[in-house]
Amino acid sequence: MIQTPYYLIDKSKLLRNMEKIATLRELSGAKALLALKCFATWSVFDFMRNYMDGTTSSSLNEVRLGHERFGKETHAYSVAYADYEIDEVVSHADKIIFNTIGQLQRFEKQSAGIIRGLRLNPGVSSSSFDLADPARPFSRLGEWDLRQVEPVMDLITGFMIHNNCENGDFDLFDKMLGQIEEKFGPLLKKAEWVSLGGGIHFTGENYPLEKFAERLKRFSGEYGVQVYLEPGEASITKSTTLEVTVLDKLYNGKNLVVVDSSIEAHLLDLLIYRENAKVHPNQGPHRYMVCGKSCLAGDIFGEFDFPNELNVGDRISIQDTAGYTMVKKNWFNGVKMPAIAIRELDGSLRTVREFSYTDYEESLS
Repeated sequence: MIQTPYYLIDKSKLLRNMEKIATLRELSGAKALLALKCFATWSVFDFMRNYMDGTTSSSLNEVRLGHERFGKETHAYSVAYADYEIDEVVSHADKIIFNTIGQLQRFEKQSAGIIRGLRLNPGVSSSSFDLADPARPFSRLGEWDLRQVEPVMDLITGFMIHNNCENGDFDLFDKMLGQIEEKFGPLLKKAEWVSLGGGIHFTGENYPLEKFAERLKRFSGEYGVQVYLEPGEASITKSTTLEVTVLDKLYNGKNLVVVDSSIEAHLLDLLIYRENAKVHPNQGPHRYMVCGKSCLAGDIFGEFDFPNELNVGDRISIQDTAGYTMVKKNWFNGVKMPAIAIRELDGSLRTVREFSYTDYEESLS
């Protein structure tokens, strides 16, 4: 058995998402780029590249990783590029998407050799979290004013519009895309390509994939553009678990167990958005609060029901832990970094990365 904690990527579950992405590409003509800000575990890139068109990034490190480890199309985007990194960004990218007109004009010469685009902000989004809402008041994410964009159209050939967030509602997507068309239609007609970003949960159960494909194809035809999608969570949803072991148990008004992991260190998004982890099937007569081993009082995975009493040494599988988790893991409290393992399609397990004290030490100075 592999020593816990470790992330376990199940290729058979990953394959389900990949096959849906492949179907959507075929039905709609849209291209799909893996959003590295969500998932960047490159040990499965060789598997994923058979079903996707490339990667999209949010930083120099990500665009380099996408170029070197994934290949195919490499899109570069950043909220702001620095003078010292722009040349290297361009060297790794096929397309560069600027967040503002100011950045576009500032780096006009350096980016002249590759395809350029600009981010648009339509002022509407599906986000229920202000923290993640790109259309929040005073947002810095993209250009709003059509009149300011029109004079720089000779510098760009397309746009990126990212305003979906965990949106599993096709009707809401359709409505917001209509609002984008209404607001930016004159610009879209001058474009050659448009990325509609990520945050569209089209690989989820019961999502109307055919209707989604038809809407994308209609949008592409109306404006004469190549459509891109940037699935992050949709690419890897329900493919990965965090395997942990019970280290201690106690009672303090509730039955508590402490495991050899930490949401602060290994599932940071749960802490940021104040969400519980997922345990399956979460049924049974024995209820426990599962707690992390860090010193943070609120380091709690959640309360779950189990079929049997938990004891020291028992293992628990925390579900759906690929997206925005593995990329955010950190060394808080010096808690042991989870290893990374893969379950192959034939059921065999292999460990692809383990982390040591040296990794911890070298991350600090």
